[in-house]
Amino acid sequence: MSATLLISPVLATTNIIEVFTRCDPVGQVITGGLAVVSIIAWSVMLGKHFELKRLRELNQAFEAHLNDQRAVLSLPETFRNKRSIPYADLFTDAVESYWRAAAIGKEKGDTDMRARLEHTENALQRALSRQTLRYESSMIFLATIVTGAPFCGMLGTVWGVMEAFSAVAVQESASIKTLAPGVSAALLTTIAGLLVAIPSVFGYNFLLGKSKQLITELENYASALADRIELESK
Repeated sequence: MSATLLISPVLATTNIIEVFTRCDPVGQVITGGLAVVSIIAWSVMLGKHFELKRLRELNQAFEAHLNDQRAVLSLPETFRNKRSIPYADLFTDAVESYWRAAAIGKEKGDTDMRARLEHTENALQRALSRQTLRYESSMIFLATIVTGAPFCGMLGTVWGVMEAFSAVAVQESASIKTLAPGVSAALLTTIAGLLVAIPSVFGYNFLLGKSKQLITELENYASALADRIELESK
């Protein structure tokens, strides 16, 4: 109860806009920039979350549809026109590579089935790497924000404190009343940096976990697809 009574007056007397106006131009630029970065970070995190969720649903629907088919090597062209779906992209590359290797082998009189399967596996690996990059897109941007935002805030604070002490030196008087406004304005940039970095680090870790889960599922699907193609080719 006593802690609440102590905190409430402080919150009541703290006017963020007033503190912002007391910042020097450098502090205002840093704080404003961090506010813009925060909006961008939230947009990226929400967009990435819904993108991964949508891709997982599309993958599951495509895999269920593919499992209902008796053979994957003889499926119609419509199954290979859905490259926006990661699973479909792997399927298309694998099947097209298989039949391309088969056609080349037929021209050369080579009927070695192992060569077809090797070409198929290589195509799956290339497609897997491509889709992994797709899953991990925007993650470097979030990691940069998590690392850089606190340092930008600290830069603004150090600069503001330096300006506050310089002003005190000019006035030739040092007291809490003369020093506190400048220091409080300087600390605003640190608060801004933390408000950007803290949600970003939680969002980054959550999205990193989801992307790793989807990549593992993609690898399992690629392995299962390679096994199925090998069984059908015998």
